[in-house]
Amino acid sequence: MWAYEKRLQYPINIKSKNLKMAKLLVTQYGGSQGELAAALRYLNQRYTMPDDLGKALLTDIGTEELAHVEMIQTMISQLMANATIEEIKAAGLDPHYAEHNKGLYPTDANGVPFTITYVSTTGDVIADLHEDLAAEQKARAVYENLIDLCDDPDILGPLLWLRQREVVHFNRFNELLNHYKQMGY
Repeated sequence: MWAYEKRLQYPINIKSKNLKMAKLLVTQYGGSQGELAAALRYLNQRYTMPDDLGKALLTDIGTEELAHVEMIQTMISQLMANATIEEIKAAGLDPHYAEHNKGLYPTDANGVPFTITYVSTTGDVIADLHEDLAAEQKARAVYENLIDLCDDPDILGPLLWLRQREVVHFNRFNELLNHYKQMGY
């Protein structure tokens, strides 16, 4: 299937605690436009792709999205390292703490838990690829919003890299869509 290298796709070494940014960043973990939803969407849709080209692309991008989940989780963990109860309360994370302590839990920035309804699939190749193109554009937009809210270079580097991967995925899905349109789908 694939080999797992025990390293992140982009190095993450956040030196400063920032619980407010952690609270915002969690949306790319468990929010409707986040990496977890994208990974599950693509890994489900791959089974209805009409050829190995489509199956391989959705498998590749779906597994890469899982690597992005790992990056986001790492960033959140580093941003919250050694947080005190007072800091947790000041950042508005006390409801999260009440249920999960400092454990990671997939939600959006408002604390709304991840739901499988974020994962869309129709079984129609063209419809699903349009959904995938839209998903990549929405994730890119969320990364740009997070970048606008940040001034820490240790956070900006990974966010910029993740944003660029959304652009690459969009382009790859667009190539696949055009391939299937030429095939008459």
